[in-house]
Amino acid sequence: MSQTQLAVAAGSHPVAGLPAGIGEPQQYLVFSLCGETFAIGIRSIKEIIEYGQLTEVPMMPDLVRGVINLRGAVVPVVDLAVRFGRAPTAIARRTCIVIVEIEAQPGASHVIGVIVDAVNEVLDIPAHDIEPPPSFGARIRSDFVEGMGKVAGKFVILLNLQHALSVDELVDIVGVAGETESGAVRPGLTFAG
Repeated sequence: MSQTQLAVAAGSHPVAGLPAGIGEPQQYLVFSLCGETFAIGIRSIKEIIEYGQLTEVPMMPDLVRGVINLRGAVVPVVDLAVRFGRAPTAIARRTCIVIVEIEAQPGASHVIGVIVDAVNEVLDIPAHDIEPPPSFGARIRSDFVEGMGKVAGKFVILLNLQHALSVDELVDIVGVAGETESGAVRPGLTFAG
């Protein structure tokens, strides 16, 4: 789907990304990762692609699995399981890469690929079915969780991509992984827009 098609499907105005009306259900892409169900707002999704050959970048931390060429653009691919402090994602038949656009600051955004075990569906979740994130007991950092969506009597973890894929934090992680023993920084991957 194009950005305009995604924007229309998400219920937003395709021009200038105007938000949908207050109280209207929002659409979320539901996916599986490490045996759990997560969802992200469809507005930040550019596309979903089949897991393919990644180009590994030397001296990157485990969470950066490599880069892909997406229509001439170099897109870093992050293993979301590793970002959540778990073992690297085992690549299987249904593994795919969700291409998302993260706003780094007003007017500047970055495109990042995220590895997930499987994409399940797109769901409409009304605002009244979204609970605040739990204050304790979560298996991932609480700032990565936007809320808990109630769907068919179960909860789906709604991710806050601005925090989970914070470009500033990822750059810091990449910078630390690229330092030599003397503390000098080796050239490496940048998260350009």
